[in-house]
Amino acid sequence: MVLVSQELRKGTDGARGDDANALKTAVMNWLNEASSRPEPLLSPTDKSKRGFYNDVTGRLLCPVDYDWCDASIRSAIREYHPKYPVTAHTYPAFVYLKGQYNPINPSKGIFKGELLVRAFCSIFTSPSSAQAELDNEDTVGSSRKAQKVARGARTRCDVAGLLKMRSVDPRAIAYTTCQLHFVLSSSTSWNLHDEEFDYNVLYRNITNYFEQPLSPKKSTKVKELLLWWNRKVFGHRNASFYQPQHVETLSVALARR
Repeated sequence: MVLVSQELRKGTDGARGDDANALKTAVMNWLNEASSRPEPLLSPTDKSKRGFYNDVTGRLLCPVDYDWCDASIRSAIREYHPKYPVTAHTYPAFVYLKGQYNPINPSKGIFKGELLVRAFCSIFTSPSSAQAELDNEDTVGSSRKAQKVARGARTRCDVAGLLKMRSVDPRAIAYTTCQLHFVLSSSTSWNLHDEEFDYNVLYRNITNYFEQPLSPKKSTKVKELLLWWNRKVFGHRNASFYQPQHVETLSVALARR
């Protein structure tokens, strides 16, 4: 748990902290520019109108086990009703593709949320790549031409470059999820324990999902999900890093035997 806390606190230091701070403004701009704009528009600096006080950010933060479309549930969440606690033991809607959770197949669309991917790109590659992700959000891995344009638009010292990141680390996904959750919330200062919500637990739950799958079938699903992430973020050009060949089974190795 100490290690988790240290990793989450990295957001306040150095280049990664700068990107995390920029995310606070970027996310509000993305939401304000969306087709279904919040009313009133969200302030990039004032967090008092975010969180569950706003229908747009509330819908994104709402635990997927609850139905945000139900007015009585929205009211219960806002009033801290004990029947509807907001904890890290249920995922927020923004981690799912289009915010859609299927209780029969709870892994469907998990960690494919559009806002989550854009936030990841904004923190680890560059704000311009987050915009490129918006332009190509319906594709898995953009074209070579689009990748070339995105590379040219990146800042010279993006965080992924500084960290020599050539593939998506599950812990970076967990870190981004925590940062995005905080940005969408009405909390004015970063705290690992925000009322009933524990960012340590959220971070650990996500890393466990990726790093400790409970069955061979789930392990395969996790590998497919990471492949999806890598193609989204890095395209095809770093495939040998995020899905290395099993060279011992290929012709060069076999011919030597």
